[in-house]
Amino acid sequence: MVPRDSSLTATLLLEAVVLLIDPKLPWACKVVGYLLQRNAFALFREIVLTGKENAKSDNSIRNASPLECILALMVSHTGQHPCICPNINPQWSFSSQMLTIPLLWRLFPSLKEVFATRGLSQHYIHQMAQCVRNAYVLPNDVSVECPGYACVLGNTVETAGAALSHADCSFEMAMDLAAVTTFLLKALPPIKSSSPESRQSSTMDEDDMALPDEMEIVLNKDLEQQIAHAMHSRFLLQLTSVLFREVSMVSGSNHGLDDKEVAAIGAVCAFLHVAFNTLPVDRMMTVLAFRTELVRVLWNFMKQCHENKKWPSLPEQLSYLPGDVPGWLLPLAVFCPVYKYMLMLVGNEEFYEQEKPLSLKDVRCLIVILRQALWQLLWVNATAHSNSAKLVKNTSAYNGNPVESIKQRVSLVASELLSQLQDWNNRRQFAPPSDFHADGVDDSFISQAIIDGTKANDIMKRAPFLVPFTSRVKIFNSQLLAIRQRQGSHGVFTRNRFRIRRDHILEDAYNQMSALSEEDLRGLIRVSFINEFGVEEAGIDGGGIFKDFMENITRAAFDVQYGLFKETSDHLLYPNPGSGMIHEQHLQFFHFLGTLLAKAMFEGILVDIPFATFFLSKLKQKHNYLNDLPSLDPELYRHLIFLKRESPSRYQGDISDLELYFVIVNNEYGEQTEEELLPGGRNQRVTNDNVIPFTHLVSNYRLNYQIRLQSSHFMRGFQQLIKKEWIDMFNEHELQLLISGSLDSLDIDDLRSHTNYAGGYHSEHYVIEMFWEVLKGFSLENQKKFLKFVTGCSRGPLLGFKYLEPLFCIQRAGGTASEEALDRLPTSATCMNLLKLPPYRSKEQLATKLLYSINADAGFDLS
Repeated sequence: MVPRDSSLTATLLLEAVVLLIDPKLPWACKVVGYLLQRNAFALFREIVLTGKENAKSDNSIRNASPLECILALMVSHTGQHPCICPNINPQWSFSSQMLTIPLLWRLFPSLKEVFATRGLSQHYIHQMAQCVRNAYVLPNDVSVECPGYACVLGNTVETAGAALSHADCSFEMAMDLAAVTTFLLKALPPIKSSSPESRQSSTMDEDDMALPDEMEIVLNKDLEQQIAHAMHSRFLLQLTSVLFREVSMVSGSNHGLDDKEVAAIGAVCAFLHVAFNTLPVDRMMTVLAFRTELVRVLWNFMKQCHENKKWPSLPEQLSYLPGDVPGWLLPLAVFCPVYKYMLMLVGNEEFYEQEKPLSLKDVRCLIVILRQALWQLLWVNATAHSNSAKLVKNTSAYNGNPVESIKQRVSLVASELLSQLQDWNNRRQFAPPSDFHADGVDDSFISQAIIDGTKANDIMKRAPFLVPFTSRVKIFNSQLLAIRQRQGSHGVFTRNRFRIRRDHILEDAYNQMSALSEEDLRGLIRVSFINEFGVEEAGIDGGGIFKDFMENITRAAFDVQYGLFKETSDHLLYPNPGSGMIHEQHLQFFHFLGTLLAKAMFEGILVDIPFATFFLSKLKQKHNYLNDLPSLDPELYRHLIFLKRESPSRYQGDISDLELYFVIVNNEYGEQTEEELLPGGRNQRVTNDNVIPFTHLVSNYRLNYQIRLQSSHFMRGFQQLIKKEWIDMFNEHELQLLISGSLDSLDIDDLRSHTNYAGGYHSEHYVIEMFWEVLKGFSLENQKKFLKFVTGCSRGPLLGFKYLEPLFCIQRAGGTASEEALDRLPTSATCMNLLKLPPYRSKEQLATKLLYSINADAGFDLS
């Protein structure tokens, strides 16, 4: 077939062979057997490849229909009744020699129809399944970008759907197909998705790159497209449906698992685990989450194993993992990302009221399973913690150490899911916080957690929710203390002194703080206030005046009247999308405010700034989703849920009748603008088919896109002092506690338990007894004013007053209880957390004088 003039001769020869193997002739099997024993498929392979090469300049391959006829006749000779052909070495079989030709069915569409018939494809897939665990030798690759295993995968899966679609497709056929595709997918390089956010492991950092002798293979685009297209939603639906026919949907530990059920679950998990590492996840998740029984089947399996305290080992020939690997690894590797995807799309009503996709009781059980699995992986059986956060992504690493690869995968996806469940629990509590905490956290763990390279430090980076909140606060505080101490050792004298006019506090603070370097920001800042008469207030700043300054400046800067922030209906703060219409330098102000908040946290000063949850997510560089929308706009959330087909109170008609388009209208200060949610959105109507993307695009715009500039500048200022990995230890609810402390009433008993006395006072002195009774009787507002009067901050330490530095102290003032002394007011020294209290004779007098002092707003003239 090389030269044009000889192609006719080759065609005649092939036609002669077609006549010789006509199935009606009695010697057909003998002739086919003769050809098979002489490796005829290898010869046909060479003919095809030579013809393909010449087809670029010659039309000869298109005239090769006799070759297609030969192949169609020969593949039906399977060595099974009524065929009497001998079985041959798999190395020279049709599967090895012909299915390794790239895009075979483009060349031979009629052969594809013959091969796709259920009996033939089942036979060859079973033959391949028997070979994959042995030395499955393939011929030399056609090219580097068309490796044989990839060609076999594409050609096999493209035709397998026809067999799977038959109502009587056998369980054994589906098991064989799962084994073959899993084996071949393992060797495949990752296929990139067109969606940048769809694959969790689509990007690599430099440290994850393969070595030069393990250069990543880049598949031929047409071959890659064939594989990705063949692994479509229908294929996934068909394969899981056939395999799950053998799995009981009965939940509970009374139903026992038979070998067939374990095998089916093992086959599905092995296939999907490898597929998640190789194929574009966005094309798979929707069908797996909402059109198959995958989540329900896997959950019933995991729940039953957990209740029985026995996880069966999945068959080694299916999972390609050693038999002693824990039986929960593969199911979790698959269940976690699919269930996490579902939670991103369900609404609050579905999760909390309808209890879908799992009941809240089952979710609590799932939390326990995930917590125990993570503790086993990250603490009990942890290995190589210094690099364990890096997920193995290249195929050579996977094939070289599949056990370590799947452990790393499970630790990642289980951590992400448990973190997401904690977010749901923070929105509306259905489980006590202790459900998320591991049992083995003690003082030794906490001391190790701040040391890089330790297992405890690794857990703080990857699964911090396993550690109780109070323990994480101690770790956070110790990290800040270490940096403050290092910073303090660099200089004895305070370099930065601010002169702040009380009636121009924001302007003066912005001008002076913005001029500081990052190093200066970490150092001590001392403040002297200038009152309304231009006179410097009394008092030397030993730390108390600075705390007072921080509380006042944050109150002024985050006031909604200033225009940089807005309030939700719950009076929670978030960046004003229209801030640029009020302040020309609004982005510089957001940078300053980020630095200001970070300085407060760096110095351990609690400030009364209640942020919206979705904005706190921005500090953690997290993306917000539809179920975060109620924290911004509950009414918009209800409207969007009304459009969703899954909602019980959904719109019953045709959504296109509502005349909605992929645009969103902004109305800031009377100026109305319209923005497209996607290119051409003004002309794209919302329908029943595209309403789900519409709801998520709207929520993404409101929660992420609209405030992206303000959030990014705020975050940059914040990260000048507070590293991202420090606050990654906390979820948004906990981060708000770090900023503002508890919103509950002040614990006066705790303050009393950690108070020192001086000047003749002691805990049982009659004046002290009166003082505590008076303070306990104050309103919460006056209690906070008292705390600010004494310490410079209206909120106590997050973990209690035992952590107040120095401890609160009450000192006798004015000597004896003379009339002169009794006329004096209580004063304070905020730098020492000291209250100077005259020895009043009655509770009424003490209360009157104390209330006057704490409400006088006299700055530091009463210090």
